[in-house]
Amino acid sequence: MRPTSAAPLPPSYLVVDSQTGHVLIEQNARQKRQVASLTKIATACVVLDWAEKKGGDLNQLATISEAAFVGVEKNEIGWQVGDVVSLRDLLYAGLVQSDNLAANALANRVGETLGSTAPATSNAKVTPTTAFVAQMNALAKQLGMDRTRFVNPSGFDYKERPMPYSTAIDLARLTRYAMNKASFRFYVSQKEREVSFNRGGKQLHALLKTTNDLLGTNGIDGVKTGQTVILGSNDRFGDGERLVRQGWQLYDQWAATGRLVDPKKML
Repeated sequence: MRPTSAAPLPPSYLVVDSQTGHVLIEQNARQKRQVASLTKIATACVVLDWAEKKGGDLNQLATISEAAFVGVEKNEIGWQVGDVVSLRDLLYAGLVQSDNLAANALANRVGETLGSTAPATSNAKVTPTTAFVAQMNALAKQLGMDRTRFVNPSGFDYKERPMPYSTAIDLARLTRYAMNKASFRFYVSQKEREVSFNRGGKQLHALLKTTNDLLGTNGIDGVKTGQTVILGSNDRFGDGERLVRQGWQLYDQWAATGRLVDPKKML
């Protein structure tokens, strides 16, 4: 299926079989672009790796600090400094509702347990958040994401210098890694989720709603949305739906020929 001039596909995309890594179709997949809230996939992976490999407890509580509000323009949940919330509910807030403040709070709390990766001669001030972001970039390097740079845990890029960036192929590598985690798959499959937090001894609740309008349609079970004015799409969900339909057609054709894997078409 060829995209028509009336319904163009995004300028940069990639469709890949998640099990084998076989690329079905791509366009400018190595072109550096803004990543916006897709950054939170890496944020969640660092937190989940910390929990799985270092014995971190996702039920432990974090206190929302002033640092969590840096770069936050919207506060739809209504967090306040001093609110106490579990890391698990912060993950839900970051992945389901794409809450920037939750991502910052996760990085600040988990970053407190991470050692600095800065060179001994570096004069840069190491904070829990910078230690966390360094771990995000270390994960990117581990996964072969050689055209990716994360600068914060939320993906907020307005006035950020240096600018964060990634590519379609790098994000595909990251997404395959994330979706191999059962816990991550569960988080991103939720259309709604109630979370709770404590404010001054009073238990409060918030109902999260997914930002992913395509979730549950056409076999879509995740993963994450991202939005910024310079990403290049006027209709991200329409673009996504067309690309998914084309991807399924190509997958069926590939499956019909025996799922032959071309080494030149692998992630």
